[in-house]
Amino acid sequence: MQAVAIMVSTCDTLILSDLHLGSDVSRAEDAMELLEKVDFRQLILLGDIFSDLDFRRLKREHWDFLSCIRRLSNPKQRRRIVWVEGNHDHGLSNVMSHLVGVPVYQRYVWEYGGKRHLAVHGHQFDRFINENILLSRFFEKFYEASQRLDGEQQRLSRWFDRFSTRWLRLSDKVAEGALSYAAAGEADRVFCGHTHEALARTRGSIEYFNSGAWTDQRATFLTIDLKGVKIHEYPSRVMRSDSRKERVEAPAVAVELPRTTGLRTSRAFESIRC
Repeated sequence: MQAVAIMVSTCDTLILSDLHLGSDVSRAEDAMELLEKVDFRQLILLGDIFSDLDFRRLKREHWDFLSCIRRLSNPKQRRRIVWVEGNHDHGLSNVMSHLVGVPVYQRYVWEYGGKRHLAVHGHQFDRFINENILLSRFFEKFYEASQRLDGEQQRLSRWFDRFSTRWLRLSDKVAEGALSYAAAGEADRVFCGHTHEALARTRGSIEYFNSGAWTDQRATFLTIDLKGVKIHEYPSRVMRSDSRKERVEAPAVAVELPRTTGLRTSRAFESIRC
């Protein structure tokens, strides 16, 4: 699927993930600009909105983004704002629910356009971090250190982020796990983040979409309306005219539902609050 230009003015549901507020590569200012440009009924923050639990690392633009979410969650706005917990958000759910006034879910399910939609962050399908906790934390600390030592454009740390995704085949594994999980829950569409790589796949009648991230020069997000789901690209401030085609991959093969999801399974999944 090709990532389309950012010239979208309205949609039913807007999905973005992986802002990693508190990190030096977070593009919170651009994300806030997007929220001010698009008219939507529902906003889904699909996990890893924070980088870690250390609020001292939050910059002014990160606090401004949270203030924007707080304003949007005002009942007078008549918009639904949903936060789906990511692995980096874990431990912040109760704080965030009160701080920005939005409900936080482990799994969020909704109906739209005659289809059943399912949103989970995606780390539940990442066996590497689930089975190698200490090593995963080491890589996270290395990634954070590279940001502090890197230049203004954060080229090294962003390269490391992309390299680790490809080296672990993370996009493939999360997509395959999510598609199997959606089939078990009788969902028509499933949405994830976590991999930092926007992606669209189909297995049978089930559609999978990854919202990408806001930590690279090319940030991506998803919109849903009655015409379907689109991947959009929001270029950096120094690359406003740049665009690229989304990588088209072969359909995922069927895999066994991962045992490490940490999510309850039953027919016709419902939302799970944190």
